[in-house]
This record gives sequence, structure tokens and C-alpha cells, in this order.
Amino acid sequence: MKHVSASGHEASHPPVQAILSAPGVWVEPPNIRRGGESGVLKVELDGFTFYKKQQVGHIYRSLVHPFGYPTVAREAKALRAAAALGVATPLLLHSDVHKQDGEWRAVMVTAALDGYVSLEDFYLQGLDKTIEPKLHHDILEAYGRALATLNLGRWQHGCLYLKHVFVAFDESGIKIALLDFEKARQRLTAMKASRHDLRQVKRRSDWATAEWEAFCKGYRQVFGRDVERFL
Repeated sequence: MKHVSASGHEASHPPVQAILSAPGVWVEPPNIRRGGESGVLKVELDGFTFYKKQQVGHIYRSLVHPFGYPTVAREAKALRAAAALGVATPLLLHSDVHKQDGEWRAVMVTAALDGYVSLEDFYLQGLDKTIEPKLHHDILEAYGRALATLNLGRWQHGCLYLKHVFVAFDESGIKIALLDFEKARQRLTAMKASRHDLRQVKRRSDWATAEWEAFCKGYRQVFGRDVERFL
């Protein structure tokens, strides 16, 4: 089975059923919230790394689903939408929701972001101190463009910690990928999506003024408006 990764490279992964059946190691042990349990397993198989999210009774409520529906379904929909907009994300290989004994159960499988490092690790490892300031700012501009692309499509990420923003470098330049779309939702307008996400970025990134301005520069290049007005 061939798929294209976030980095644009084609890879032949094992069959989904083999991934679902393979043992894994908890990277996010099951936690109890939203009325149920949700956890993530890291699965190593045939030289590839996958992440398998498993849920039991872990639901969200909306006008469409007033009695609740698995959050995996919402996340899978957001991943597909982001990919359609041209925003790099972990490759979605499988998602399924069903009821068993009257309780919602869900599973989602994504491929690892090979070659990427999270911005959280980028700062923890001091990589920002080992590169030229311009390259650091170019990375943040690329992040701004990626988020603006998502927001312009009226999609709000909703959980923008640095650990959810990944960067990679190749011959084509800087690549940014976003992950953890569990809280993502489509808003009525791009402005609503933008305002919410930008406030999160500013609050959670802890950048100096120059870094924030670099991010905003990239954001404006795509969104076309002065982001400071939204905050």
C-alpha cells in the first residue's frame, strides 16, 4: 500500500490490518475525560512508525450530534480537510467509529512525521541558538503561512502548543506540519478561526517580539490582513 508522507515522499506501508493488530507502546496512556477513555500507542512495524489512537466512550457533543459522537471522527475529518487545503499533517491511514454493547468505540491510525522535529523540542534542544537568526525567523514565517492557510479555509486548530507544530528541512526548503486536530472545528468565518488560533499562538509560544513579528509576517502573506487587529 503506497502513500505520500507529509514530506512529500512516497512510501509503501504495511496493510492497515497488520498495523491494527500489532502491539505497541503507550506514548499517551489512556486518560479518562469526555466521559470515556482515550490513549495513543506507538507501533513499530516493517521499519515504519505509526500512531494508533484508541478510544472508548470518548465523545464530543454538537448540534449535529447532541447525544455525543467519538472525537476520532472529528479529528479524522479535520486531518482530511487540512490536507485538502495543502497543510501538511500526519498521514491518516485509517479511522473507524462504531458502537459495541451500547458504547462508542473508535480507532485512528496515522503515520509518523519522519524527519520532523517539534518546535517544542527545537527550543528544548537549543537548536534556535545554533542557527542564524534569519533561519529561525524563516521557520516561524513558514509556521505563520501554514496556520493562515488552515484558518483561511475556516478551520480552527484549537490546540496550538509548540509540541503540535513540526518543522523539517529538505532540498525544497522549510516544511511545517501540524498535528493533534482533536479539538479542530470549522468556523462560520475565517476571521473567527483566525482570532481563536492566533490568541493561542501568542499566549503559548513565549516568543520575543522579533519572533512574533516573523510569525505574523508569514501569516499576513497568506491571510492578507494585519493579524494584530484580531487580538
